Amino acid sequence: MKSSPKNTSKSTRSKAPDHDPKVTLGMVAEACGVSPSTVSRILNGTAVVSAEKRAAVDQAIAELGFVPNPMARGLAGGRTLSVGVITQAIDSPFYGIALRGIEEALNKVGYSPLFVSGHWNAKEEARCIEVLRSRRVDGFIVLTGRLSDESLKTLAKALPVVVTGRSLAAPGLYALDFNNFEGARLATEHLLALGHRDIAFIAGPVIHPDALERLRGYRSALQAAGLRYRPGLVVQGQYHEESGLLAVEQLIASRQPFSAIFAANDQMAFGATLALHRHGLHVPDEVSLVGFDDVAGAAHSVPPLTTIHHPAYELGSMAAAALLQLLAGEQPQATLPDPRLTVRGSTRALLSL
Repeated sequence: MKSSPKNTSKSTRSKAPDHDPKVTLGMVAEACGVSPSTVSRILNGTAVVSAEKRAAVDQAIAELGFVPNPMARGLAGGRTLSVGVITQAIDSPFYGIALRGIEEALNKVGYSPLFVSGHWNAKEEARCIEVLRSRRVDGFIVLTGRLSDESLKTLAKALPVVVTGRSLAAPGLYALDFNNFEGARLATEHLLALGHRDIAFIAGPVIHPDALERLRGYRSALQAAGLRYRPGLVVQGQYHEESGLLAVEQLIASRQPFSAIFAANDQMAFGATLALHRHGLHVPDEVSLVGFDDVAGAAHSVPPLTTIHHPAYELGSMAAAALLQLLAGEQPQATLPDPRLTVRGSTRALLSL
């Protein structure tokens, strides 16, 4: 005997639907005893609430079958749910990791990043900003760059801005800076502790504030050890592999004695390794080598590179979180971790003669 249509219908109704389109954010708020604005902030990742309250909201969402609509939330707030991100080089090993951190943090809350490259040129960065503003982005993340502090402060009057690599404060703007001075000091102290006294330094471009801080950290560590600063051991690089190779060629041609090299970033350290290899100098048996940034390739180079860990992924994700807080009318409190020396196989104690 076939079941009646009535029984079939009743059976269907007894099963809870995966999603009830009539469930609203207000119903979720009422079910867990919080305000709708608190639920909204929890959903977009900008709320500062207890774990218990967050769990109550999650439970209510699950029980009621509520599914947030990011586009609806954006339209209701007059937003596009897009963020303009100005990097300097999309293909950079360091900035590439930071961009992934930004993308993943924004995607979790329904925002989309729009990436453009400024190429360390203030005019190009200004052009990028105008392009992104024409796309009606809700805010900006600027990864270091050459824009003046005043330009960023002016931009922040119109849209929230998070900038990295600077110490800067203004309404609507939040800065995330890394202690490059301390990182360089740690790198140089590591080589000094291994007995090295003739320590060459491959510097970054002078237009980069972080490069100047890394040079300052190198000089400070030498001074603290009672060693004089020797300009002949400092060679200018450009933060890419080829410049590291050319810097070592210049050092060797100058006949300046050195037993260790501190390169201001890992990419230059990779180039330095190749130049040393071409001259029959083995790392670390004859020359110890330290980099800076701890990019993905550092742990897999030959030998694995001792370097300063610069948390690129955290830099990106924290920058995204800080911008979301600005968009929510809150003041960010994020700070980057302190520099950390990662010792691998490219450094060793200087052998006594």
